[in-house]
Amino acid sequence: MNQAKDQGRITLFGRLLLVAVFSVSLMTPAQAGFREQAKRIHDRLAGVPPTDIVLQDMQDLVAAGDARGAALLAINNVNFYNVTLKNFAAPWTNRDQSVFVPLNDYIATVIGMVRDDVPFNTLLSANLTYVGNNGVVPAAPSAANNDHYAQLESSNINLRDELTDVPQSSISGIPAEATAGVMTSRAASEAFFIAGTNRAMFRFTLLNHMCNDMEQMHDPKLPPDRIRQDVSRSPGGDSRLFLNNCVGCHTGMDPMAQAFAYYNYNDVSGRLEYSGIGPGLGGNVQPKYFNNDLNFPQGFRTPDDSWDNYWRKGQNAYLGFDQSLPGSGSGAKSLGEELGNSQAFAACQVKKVFRAVCLRDPEDDTDRQRVDQITSDFMTTFGYRMKDVFAETAVYCMGQ
Repeated sequence: MNQAKDQGRITLFGRLLLVAVFSVSLMTPAQAGFREQAKRIHDRLAGVPPTDIVLQDMQDLVAAGDARGAALLAINNVNFYNVTLKNFAAPWTNRDQSVFVPLNDYIATVIGMVRDDVPFNTLLSANLTYVGNNGVVPAAPSAANNDHYAQLESSNINLRDELTDVPQSSISGIPAEATAGVMTSRAASEAFFIAGTNRAMFRFTLLNHMCNDMEQMHDPKLPPDRIRQDVSRSPGGDSRLFLNNCVGCHTGMDPMAQAFAYYNYNDVSGRLEYSGIGPGLGGNVQPKYFNNDLNFPQGFRTPDDSWDNYWRKGQNAYLGFDQSLPGSGSGAKSLGEELGNSQAFAACQVKKVFRAVCLRDPEDDTDRQRVDQITSDFMTTFGYRMKDVFAETAVYCMGQ
């Protein structure tokens, strides 16, 4: 009886040992041959297995030392656009950062820009949006609803082939010079320009496209002269809370969020409203900027849409703002150019791609060095082409 039990234990131990050895062999990069590497590239980028013909072509390219060419073949798969890129961009469009949202103008524009190799540093400033080709669905693109994109998704549109670019201003009706890429998309407006004080647009743009939240930008040493009236200087009767906590975020955020002074999302009409004549030309500051202005009447009262980047000095200068730009301006477009041309913006895109393709965050010095190199190439050699970032990242992770 005991011998039978011992044999059962040995058999069970042997099975577990085989499973462990097999699992380790799968995780060991050296065990991945050309075919396995090619398949892993395709799986990570397209999310579906390649056809036998495509896999063979990719395998041949990997064997010939052109793994990047193999990755570009995978990127041509329609699922890279319909699934990978859609899920990549969807969390940026809502406050919950959920991937479970309908297709919208923000997501479609990201997909179109990647497909067409539009320099991605213009994501926050271009007068650009992507819509379905004429005749694909009955609902026309509208500034007042998302019906067009909902119908595109329900009809299983091929997002690789059936999107076309149009000026965003031709749909939204706001001046071309007041457009600011995805920041003035209908989806972003509905999520971040509704009610509130428009600080949400700045905070979520920072979070989604510079990979930092306000707490990480906390700098209490900057001048507090542009902090608005709604911020109490002695919350709960204790001025130390303001001096040690509130001031650290608002000194940088409020001078830049002033760029959105003429924008508001009207939840009744479902449209983005713009109350300016044009950036720097005057207009009516949205009333939301004066909410709770009696909290500290001596605070800054927003007169227009001019903005200044106080983070160019102090501890947040590491964000790497482009020194060829002035660091100040009027309106959302010029602010989008300031943010989109920063080192932090480029690095953030690469980190997000790394997470999406390698299925993990950078973990060690080797990972971080590769991310830094791809970031540098993204800003120079690649000309801000996102397809190159996806391809290079997939090659880096193909043996893992």
